[in-house]
Amino acid sequence: MAGVVTTAGSNLLRQASPAEEDGPAVAHLAAAGMVALGKTNLTEFAYSGLGLNPHYGTCANPHDTTTPRVPGGSSSGSAVAVAAGLATTAIGTDTGGSVRVPAAFNGLVGYKSSEGRIVKDAVFPLSLTLDTVGPLARTVEDCVHLDAALRGSAPAVRRANPGGLRVIVCETLFLEDCEDAVADAFEAAVVRLERAGVTVERRLVPEVGEAARIMAEHGTVAAAEAYALHRERIEGADVEEMDGRVVARILRGRQMSALDLVTILHARATLAERLAAILDEAFLVGPTVPHVAPEIAPLDADPELFATVNLKTLRNTMTGNFLNMPGVAMPMAGEGPLPVSFLLSATAGDDDRLLAAALAVERIVRGD
Repeated sequence: MAGVVTTAGSNLLRQASPAEEDGPAVAHLAAAGMVALGKTNLTEFAYSGLGLNPHYGTCANPHDTTTPRVPGGSSSGSAVAVAAGLATTAIGTDTGGSVRVPAAFNGLVGYKSSEGRIVKDAVFPLSLTLDTVGPLARTVEDCVHLDAALRGSAPAVRRANPGGLRVIVCETLFLEDCEDAVADAFEAAVVRLERAGVTVERRLVPEVGEAARIMAEHGTVAAAEAYALHRERIEGADVEEMDGRVVARILRGRQMSALDLVTILHARATLAERLAAILDEAFLVGPTVPHVAPEIAPLDADPELFATVNLKTLRNTMTGNFLNMPGVAMPMAGEGPLPVSFLLSATAGDDDRLLAAALAVERIVRGD
């Protein structure tokens, strides 16, 4: 934003020079008549799904006023600003789940766009390959309008007919080790979709499991590119001023070999092609996150617990980034006091049809 410093949530950039002009996405929003209320907080360098920030403070999740809970990350402040009623909409970036996860924890709609759909020039990068820009809002309709504005165009997406939709419940990985509140709400949402005329198929999706295996064994594109971007900081004195949890994640990129990266990139292309053939215009569905927003204090106190919970938090959404799948996270009706979220995903580039389907199923998933 012109005249404003972009800190990327880091102390190292606190004294950076203000931007001389708006980035393209910001300029598109201004041209559409939107008013920027300000910058929002985030995980340092956008590298965590939980949203903790020791430099500028962690935004507390507004859905629990007695026990501070994580906002989700990395776009933590964006989600909290909307959930707390400070703004009608916000924008974030999603590299491993950083729009969909904070949307899930804050009871919002979050849309992860396909790579390249929304220009990311002048966005501070985490992964030049995986980074995507996307909106957070209270409704799918607001996300549709904001998506168009971010691209400098007019909204063209129209609501689909639920009776013409087909979804595949992903029984590989997505449903494993879910908290009861999440599992029960998801199953109830699927039943409501069936009753509304949506064709539901439940099946194993080996490509999802293979993507998870590749990342576990070889690392991630984000880690490799984050290390390349931050190498001088990590290897120099600046590392002392960084969040140690973020440093630990970036250092995983240093351990990766050329063979690891080539294996990952080949698998991305191959698995995405296979999955597109399997889906055949169906949408992949599952819980956005397998648990509700956890408490902040235990995660702040224990780096190992933080790493474990962070990985589980990003587990389902990371698959979408690995396979370049656009996705919409939306609130679903639940019995507990904390938000639970439903994830609807499509194949790469099928964003308009995804958004049309999200418009069609939103109220069903919410239980309205």
